Amino acid sequence: MKETDKLTHFNEQGRARMVDISSKEETVRAATARTTVTMKPETLSLIKAGRIAKGDVLAVAQVAGIMAAKKTSDWIPMCHPLALTGVDIRFSDNDADELYIEAEVKTKGSTGVEMEALTAVSASALTVYDMCKAVQKDMTIGPTLLLTKTGGKSGDFQRFQKMATDF
Repeated sequence: MKETDKLTHFNEQGRARMVDISSKEETVRAATARTTVTMKPETLSLIKAGRIAKGDVLAVAQVAGIMAAKKTSDWIPMCHPLALTGVDIRFSDNDADELYIEAEVKTKGSTGVEMEALTAVSASALTVYDMCKAVQKDMTIGPTLLLTKTGGKSGDFQRFQKMATDF
C-alpha cells in the first residue's frame, strides 16, 4: 500500500482532490477554536475602552469572524461549502497584554467544521490587528488551535493540554 492510499485527499495518481462525502451520514457537528493576540497593555486598554480611531474593534472583529467562517471554502481549497447553523465569537483577556478570541461553529451535515472555527478566529485576530496597527505594529497572533470537535465518524476531540492562553 502506497502512503497516498491512506490519505483521503489524494487520488490514485497522488494528486489533490476534494473528498466525496455524499455517502457520509449527516450528524450535528461542532468545533471550537481559539487564538491569542498579544499587544502592549496600552493597546488592550484602548480596545476595551472603545478608543481605537477605526471604531469598535471587537464588534468589527466579531462580524469578520462570522463572515470568514461562512466563506471558509472560498479560500481553503479542499474544504466543502457548508450550511452553518451557528457561529459564536467570544472575547476575553488577561487584563494585561493578551486578547483571547474563541469561536464555536455548528452545522448539521456530512463533514466537520474544524476549519471554519479556525478560520473564524484567524479572521477575527487579523481584523483586530488591522484596526489597531496604527497604534501598534508589533502585535503578535497565535497560537491558533482547535479546542474541541464533536460529531462525525472520527468521533470527538478535546484538547487536554493546558496552555498559557487557556481562560
